[in-house]
Amino acid sequence: MNHDLIIARYGELALKSDGVRRRFENRLANNIRASIDAEVKIRQARIYISPKDFNDAIEKLERIFGIVSYSPAVTTKSTFEDIERDVSKYAEKLHDEGLLDENTKFAISCRRVGNHEFSSQEMAAFAGAVVVRKYSSPVDLTNPELTIYLEVRDNDTYIFHEKIPGPGGLPLGTQGKVVSLVSSGIDSPVATYLMMKRGCQVIALFCDNDPYTTPEALKNFNDLIDQLNLYASGAPIKRRVVKYGDYLSSCKENTPENMTCVLCKSGMYKLAGKLAKKMHAEAVIDGSSLGQVASQTLPNILATREDLDVPVLSPLIGLDKVEITRIAEKIGTFEISKRDDGGCKAVPRYPETKADLEFVKEVKEGMNQEEELEKAFKTIEF
Repeated sequence: MNHDLIIARYGELALKSDGVRRRFENRLANNIRASIDAEVKIRQARIYISPKDFNDAIEKLERIFGIVSYSPAVTTKSTFEDIERDVSKYAEKLHDEGLLDENTKFAISCRRVGNHEFSSQEMAAFAGAVVVRKYSSPVDLTNPELTIYLEVRDNDTYIFHEKIPGPGGLPLGTQGKVVSLVSSGIDSPVATYLMMKRGCQVIALFCDNDPYTTPEALKNFNDLIDQLNLYASGAPIKRRVVKYGDYLSSCKENTPENMTCVLCKSGMYKLAGKLAKKMHAEAVIDGSSLGQVASQTLPNILATREDLDVPVLSPLIGLDKVEITRIAEKIGTFEISKRDDGGCKAVPRYPETKADLEFVKEVKEGMNQEEELEKAFKTIEF
């Protein structure tokens, strides 16, 4: 099919006020240009993309947040003569590709914007007659096997037959910056993806637990960010690594053993909060799913977050492992996350699951948590 442009559609952007919508539209257009070598124009709630490489554009558009669907299309003029000629040519291409013959039940869907000498229904009937004359295909408006779409917009008309789903969401970068605590596991990359889908630009923080983990954990983190960056058109993820092993050693040496996981998570949140302030981010993201592991019980969530001065967002909090894994497989992070990196050797045999808030405060003060975290924060390279 000799398409000459791609029509992309957005969803909830259309519900914004005029000023906000224009800002979001401009950001979406810039994100498309950052990923695809193309001319991009926005008119009448549609994005018109003229790429130099159609195959490359089709592949990348499915990973650009804010796009609900998109269609490779052929452009013609909004006259009966032009539409008749080009619908006939389009039908020929569909026939050549095995999508249309005398047995194919089809429909024409016409949508019209502007002033014309015909209605949408009249143009749909006219274009349908063109196809029937050519291939005697049966019209079925209720349950068609093939739908040919006409979008008549002022003097131009666009012909297409596919509506390819996009990722939806909001354009990346429209909702500010966040610091995401990303490990080499399954959950945190999915949480990061979901907040990117809501328009957040991400700074990924990895806590390197060496000597309690292997070097594979850091490698997996970098591979996960590489994969997530496929969805970060216009606002690539920034990476930061903190050396966290000495802090964990202090936890193990100076506090009750069962408190290690609680103090580990508490320290991660505080470091992420400090990084957020330094890099002008507005929230911290984590991959917590309620009750999944020891640090994610309600008492421990309270104990690990009670003294933070930035909000912590946990987009996976109500999802189970099957649901999270399904998303990970879809976005391409699951195969990386399931690699064996040896796990964390600092985890105690019997981790605390119902931490007492006052006791946690005493333990943190006793180990000089703030001082230990300040030492760790200084290991982050900027």
